[in-house]
Amino acid sequence: MLSRIKWAIRRRLTLYTTTRYLSQLKSRPGLSGAVALQSPLRSGLCIQKQLESECFDSWVRRMRLNPQPHRKYWEWAYAAQALHERDMLRPGRSGLGFAVGQEPLTAMFASLGCRVVASDLATEEAEEKGWTKTKEHAANLDALNAKGVCPDDVFRDNVSFRHVNMNRIPDDLLQGTFDFCWSSCSMEHLGSIDLGERFFVNSLRCLRPGGVAVHTTEFNLSSRSETTHTGNTVMFLRRDVERMADTVRSLGCFIDIDWSEGDGPFDRDVDMPPWEGKWDPGAAAHTWEPHLKLIHDNHVITSIGLIVEKTS
Repeated sequence: MLSRIKWAIRRRLTLYTTTRYLSQLKSRPGLSGAVALQSPLRSGLCIQKQLESECFDSWVRRMRLNPQPHRKYWEWAYAAQALHERDMLRPGRSGLGFAVGQEPLTAMFASLGCRVVASDLATEEAEEKGWTKTKEHAANLDALNAKGVCPDDVFRDNVSFRHVNMNRIPDDLLQGTFDFCWSSCSMEHLGSIDLGERFFVNSLRCLRPGGVAVHTTEFNLSSRSETTHTGNTVMFLRRDVERMADTVRSLGCFIDIDWSEGDGPFDRDVDMPPWEGKWDPGAAAHTWEPHLKLIHDNHVITSIGLIVEKTS
């Protein structure tokens, strides 16, 4: 009985948070109206129009995935498009991936001729955090090309793998030798917003001048002041992102943020827990409900993509 009461209370809080967020959308300045795709892609929030665009759809299919209205697919296509527009995805370029898990980006970048160092937590650390159970951890190279996105011989020639804790990036990776680096919804799992911000800034030390960093992470849409600051999953506020942007600009880097939230029907749909069974990253096709925005810890959240160009 007590568990049912707790569930009912949580459900009411979830519905209240969602209703409040949706009612605020129309009244927020600068957040209404259709958002056209822009070139080059800017830092910004996950929106339906981008995910359904021809270029994003092409990246999803290139990864041998079935296009679906899920923010994880947006994150992967967003990273690929951002790097492609900045001439990073071609033979001779070198990339560093953080917490790559079993995402298909490593294999796709390798198939385009890039030499990639893919990294993830050591297996023992990943097991402690539960990533191995959810198929979101890579223990070795074999897990990174399971779908055959890249020919095996090309993959073996272009990709190496090592264990890296994002809170303690090894010194040899911080020597400014990579053309690009990326992470996909990983920096929110480093223990706190402060640690996520520290990684975001430190990752730029991996890049040579002219290099590009693309990171996606969790963004809190429903509040400008209240969020989850510490724990297994944190949610960045707009003020956090703006502070991070100011920091990298002070280091001579370029970042430009579009705060549009989109106006499509999937942009106004907030997915509800539980999430178990709703997504299997190893499957070829899915029948998802829209999952661009969702409830987590009684906040409406989505993904945000951050693109930083290292100009000096």
